[in-house]
Amino acid sequence: MFLKTNISASIRSSIDQHEKVKDLSNAIDDQFFTFDKAPASTLIMQFSSLKLQGIRGVRDHIMRMRDIVAQLKALEVTMSDSFLVHYILCTLYLQYAHFKIYYNTHKDKMVN
Repeated sequence: MFLKTNISASIRSSIDQHEKVKDLSNAIDDQFFTFDKAPASTLIMQFSSLKLQGIRGVRDHIMRMRDIVAQLKALEVTMSDSFLVHYILCTLYLQYAHFKIYYNTHKDKMVN
């Protein structure tokens, strides 16, 4: 079968023999399905590795982190606004220590 000769040898050996192309295609689809967990894991890794870059500025840094959180929310991975604020504060430079202290001692919430 011409179609099967063009498939990688490692994939070809794991697929049973099929007479019809449609059956072969279905067998390949059954073996190589996608997980919705992969995009969420990728976004979580991006979120956890983000650090403030002086070139972009604090506002861009915060907006980028909030964008990742919104994408995670669409994938049904949620986090509280309170966690988000504290996590973002932890990613800021030491130069923002006064702001962190002000936030932590202020009575009102600064979320949204």
